Amino acid sequence: MSTSSKANPQQIPVVVLAGFLGSGKTTLLNHLLHRSGGTRIGAIVNDFGAIEIDAMAVAGQLGDSTVSLGNGCLCCAVDASELDEYLDKLTRPVNDSHAIDVIVIEASGIAEPQELVRMVLASENARIVYGGLVEVVDAAEFDATREKHPEVERHLGIADLVVVNKGDRVGESERERVLSTVRAAAARAAVVSASYGRIDPELLFDCRPTEERIGQLSFDDLHRHDDASDAAEASEAHAEHLHAAYESIAFTSEVPMDPRRLMEFLDRRSEGLYRIKGYVDFGAADGRNRYAVHAVGRFLRFYPEPWPAGSEERLTQLVLIGAGIDTEGLRKELDACTSDAPHAVDEHSMWGVLRYVQNEDGPESEPEL
Repeated sequence: MSTSSKANPQQIPVVVLAGFLGSGKTTLLNHLLHRSGGTRIGAIVNDFGAIEIDAMAVAGQLGDSTVSLGNGCLCCAVDASELDEYLDKLTRPVNDSHAIDVIVIEASGIAEPQELVRMVLASENARIVYGGLVEVVDAAEFDATREKHPEVERHLGIADLVVVNKGDRVGESERERVLSTVRAAAARAAVVSASYGRIDPELLFDCRPTEERIGQLSFDDLHRHDDASDAAEASEAHAEHLHAAYESIAFTSEVPMDPRRLMEFLDRRSEGLYRIKGYVDFGAADGRNRYAVHAVGRFLRFYPEPWPAGSEERLTQLVLIGAGIDTEGLRKELDACTSDAPHAVDEHSMWGVLRYVQNEDGPESEPEL
């Protein structure tokens, strides 16, 4: 049973990519399109519309789905119903070979990210699920941007992941100062440093067809980047990534999880813990189903589904991804969430979990913005 599956086979994560003008959003998106390892990305971009792209092809190649948004600010140019039209087109492929795995909305530099997130959460498209708000910050211009746009503090406060980009343009001490300032403003968000928008796509979405490590890009990945003029530049960028590495935890338990304890863990999940994905076995509390879990930032959703036919081994398998997290501490906390029946048999213990199961009327619990 792989933890690299999407949160739900019928739902496509929608990631909002925001940041002020010049922060490097388009560079980051192009990097994702080049390095997403077989994942097909649908991109809604303010300047040139929505394009379905094979992530193995050259960024900018048009696919079967093209929607022009025109110029202007996305959060002002369209409302939730109009955004639903674009999402509907991207999530209704012409054929299975063009199925999209993830949608990235690249906002204009003047867009209000909070409104974009609300529009995604308000979507009536049952085939999508919120995939997080990624805020891109220019390390070299951060102070000037904050002085000119004081609302950047609020944007950081609601972000799920902050990418402090253009780390190559500042010295180490200045980069650390900006990272420290951003972390203080970004509440519980994961904060990572990058140059040329080069972050591992796995941080944002599942992009590897087989179970491999979840970590920083390899030297070869960086060396092949079109913007790298020579191996020395790529090697230097790689070193910067290693210093700003984020961590991942793979957790497996043969003992069922206690619903109450797991919900306490999820409700108070630590700062910097960006993503949680996988499957949970609640044992006797709900022996008919396993629960796929999808968490990004403060957003959480469970998806009950029958155990695979013929499956005798029932395991909890989770992957946690974050920046600046205490991996050993989190592992101990998860170990403490395992059940010591009989109290887990109590049907009331599942109420906390069921709060985060989407019903026919739509999601009941959303992140506070």
